[in-house]
Amino acid sequence: MRIGLGFDLHRLTAGRPLILGGVRIPSPKGLLGHSDGDALSHAIIDALLGARGQGDIGRLFPDTDPKYKGARSSDLLREVVRRLRAEGFRPEHVDVVVIAEQPKFGPHFEAMKDVLVPILGLPRDRLGLKAKTNEGLGDIGNGRAIACFAIATLRRIPRRK
Repeated sequence: MRIGLGFDLHRLTAGRPLILGGVRIPSPKGLLGHSDGDALSHAIIDALLGARGQGDIGRLFPDTDPKYKGARSSDLLREVVRRLRAEGFRPEHVDVVVIAEQPKFGPHFEAMKDVLVPILGLPRDRLGLKAKTNEGLGDIGNGRAIACFAIATLRRIPRRK
């Protein structure tokens, strides 16, 4: 078994949709990024890559490559899981914390699981999602950014003889 930790933070900006966990969430601001800015999916990607010892999302999907401009982060996550499986690994468990003042994310967690569970190939009870505020402190607390932490475990897939 391998364990990886992921983190991502994006600024909020007007004129972009707020996508988190592959779900569009009603909000006057969205996350700024080269892709769709989905910090939750990015944190999961980093956790999975970290568990495999393969760096981070920027190494695999660089923001200097126009191919990834506006990319759906759920598609990037799908590609990471595909590569891990090809190398003989599968996600075993993923746990995520979203840190934001607004909007409230709890009501959207089931929809996020609807998107993420099939991509990760996990039972619903092996994907943990929770949200916290930053108690009004810093850019997150002042509603200027959203951050996400993720931890993931990978298990080697037994080879069939």
